[in-house]
Amino acid sequence: MAPPVLGKSPDEAGFLAALGRRVRERRDEAGLTRRRLSELSGLSERYLAQLESGDGNISILLIRRVAEALHCSLAQLLSDQAADPEIEAALGVLRTLEPGQRHQAVATLQQRFGEMSRERARRIALVGLRGAGKSTLGARLAARLKVPFFELDQQIERELGAGLESIFTMYGQDTYREAERRVLDRLTRTHRRCVIATGGSLVLEPRTYELLRERCLTVWLKASPEEHMDRVIAQGDLRPIRGRDHAMAELRTILEQRDRLYGLADATVDTTGIDEAESLKRLVQVIAVASPLAGSSAREATAAQG
Repeated sequence: MAPPVLGKSPDEAGFLAALGRRVRERRDEAGLTRRRLSELSGLSERYLAQLESGDGNISILLIRRVAEALHCSLAQLLSDQAADPEIEAALGVLRTLEPGQRHQAVATLQQRFGEMSRERARRIALVGLRGAGKSTLGARLAARLKVPFFELDQQIERELGAGLESIFTMYGQDTYREAERRVLDRLTRTHRRCVIATGGSLVLEPRTYELLRERCLTVWLKASPEEHMDRVIAQGDLRPIRGRDHAMAELRTILEQRDRLYGLADATVDTTGIDEAESLKRLVQVIAVASPLAGSSAREATAAQG
């Protein structure tokens, strides 16, 4: 144990000694001489020698210069906890990624290894564009799991006492978005277990999407642009037929713009080229894998579907 530094308590002296040791270890790992570190940081060799021996004091601004010269974070030098090599390696990889890639990497780690609360895991939310099968598969999934099913847009219509088209015409998008978040908050607070089919554009509202992902196990129902289009037409909306080329181009653009946002969901089920029964089977299997806490009903449903 390092002897107490003049004017410092034993605890303070110990902190300075540990700080000096971490600086010395980082310098050795970087293959730097004290002279080279002096050149990189702009601090004198004598000052660095005092720092490494635990004999000197140092301002936060100067220690930041040392950290920058050693290509490490200030927290790494100041932390009293020993660094975990695997955590350091993971952080090193994350730092090399672009923001979008980093977001995806963290989401993947959370999905694969993160602890998911029991409350969140028992609420399933389906995201994706219109025509992805959210309403149909959501209702069948809820029946299989024996939990309530809610279409968020229908709940918003009840909340505001008007259809969606009238809501946007009379009140505007801001009113719709406020009601969307309010209804989602109420549903997730009052129902411990449920399946929710969300509107296709919910992911564009950051606070609402964050609330959804905080309180629900989210699944992106994905399909090709062609299948999205065919399913919308099959639902009785014939508008795309009259300008199919334009509608298809617009649909592709929307999918490209939202791809990253939909990709933040805990899991993905691609329903392209498969029927409703197979889509449901895959959905139930994905839920069981994504969260063992989703309930025994999901596992029983998986087994029942073979």
